[in-house]
Amino acid sequence: MPPSPLPPTPPPLLYADTERSADALYFGRVCVPDPFVALAAHGKKYAVVSALEFGRVRRDSAFDRVLPLETYLAQAREIWPQHKPGAAEAIKRLQALGLKPILLPGDNQRAAAAVASQVGISDVVAEVLPAEKAEEIERLQAGGAVVAMAGDGVNDAPALALADLGIAMGTGTDVAIEASDLTIVNGDLRRVPDAISLSRATLRTIKENLGWAFGYNVAAIPLAAAGLLDPMIAGLAMALSSVSVVANALRLRRFNPSR
Repeated sequence: MPPSPLPPTPPPLLYADTERSADALYFGRVCVPDPFVALAAHGKKYAVVSALEFGRVRRDSAFDRVLPLETYLAQAREIWPQHKPGAAEAIKRLQALGLKPILLPGDNQRAAAAVASQVGISDVVAEVLPAEKAEEIERLQAGGAVVAMAGDGVNDAPALALADLGIAMGTGTDVAIEASDLTIVNGDLRRVPDAISLSRATLRTIKENLGWAFGYNVAAIPLAAAGLLDPMIAGLAMALSSVSVVANALRLRRFNPSR
């Protein structure tokens, strides 16, 4: 799992051995993935310490290897960046809706691949500049795809403006919000599939109402023109038609994205 936020004043020493963890060093309650864990396959102990304690702990024979905390954490963050809470659930629901998620980060390939594996995205285009994000959107559109782009940064603005549907996070930058078509106010990525599901339900309701209205007129107008339909009955049928259309539209108030 990704690391939790680090405490403001870390303790001077932390360590782990293979009996406690096969894949991580523990820093208080903070779990930091260890890129050197393969060297700890035979019960070796590692220390990760602050710069002030590095020299002293390095001489401690209890540890097989001592790593500087600052260097270690920089490496750990590079290979194990955090993702937004709920991102994995959002991706799973988007895939269930028949959509194909693609990750377009400016981060390096290793960091991007780590995030993609955490949230369940198979297609990653890493190390892209803002203009290159927009070019990727255009490439997908040229291939016949209808593209929705979700982002929250200044670098996302060109792609948000070009996408068929630009979705900005309300917790992001004003530039991204201005360039988008839709804003998720609380920044929760799980609201993205909610919004798409609601839009599909709305479009389905519109089509149902249009079908009912056209069907009523196609059936009633010829009968009225032939004098086979009493005007009072025709007026009542028109009123009932309007009521049915409104009632059908009001079903959206009970919309539940989990269904």
